[in-house]
Amino acid sequence: MSRQMVRPGGRSARVQASVHAAVRELASEVGRDALTVPMIAQRAGVTPSTVYRRWGDLQELLSDVAVEHLRPETAPADHGSLSADLTAWAEQFLDEMSSPAGHAYIRDALLGDPDGSNAGQCSAYAAQQIDLVLTRARERGEETPDTETVVDRVVAPLMYRILFRPQELGASYARRLVGTLLGSTSP
Repeated sequence: MSRQMVRPGGRSARVQASVHAAVRELASEVGRDALTVPMIAQRAGVTPSTVYRRWGDLQELLSDVAVEHLRPETAPADHGSLSADLTAWAEQFLDEMSSPAGHAYIRDALLGDPDGSNAGQCSAYAAQQIDLVLTRARERGEETPDTETVVDRVVAPLMYRILFRPQELGASYARRLVGTLLGSTSP
């Protein structure tokens, strides 16, 4: 089922906000695995048919909530250099995505994503954050790799380890990836 584009504001935005809030509240109260569409609809003050019409099924709803949660709320911090900014961003990304909540959101974002649009949106969030870091560095006169190179050489290995080899993760791994990347692009 394809999702409709939603206009900002209005009833549609209120429904989305109340349903998302209901999912978050109920997940913390009863656990994610106990959630049902009727339970969520009742808490949100909508009918189950509204939820099914908008999201298709519970997994697509959980995926939508996960993508919204994975959207960064703030710009990456400015630490004064590309190396410091990118390292801090990579460490924070690793910390957030490898947490139990991060794992759950990644799983939900991907499981309810039959057309790949949610995965693409999550990727776009990371790319936007990286773009900000790289733009600041270029404005300071620093040489920078392109965004896709950072995605390929920092984000992709981090995500692989988060998903498949979490026992071998730590901030030092994120620092090593950034150091290797920048070592090959430094003047």
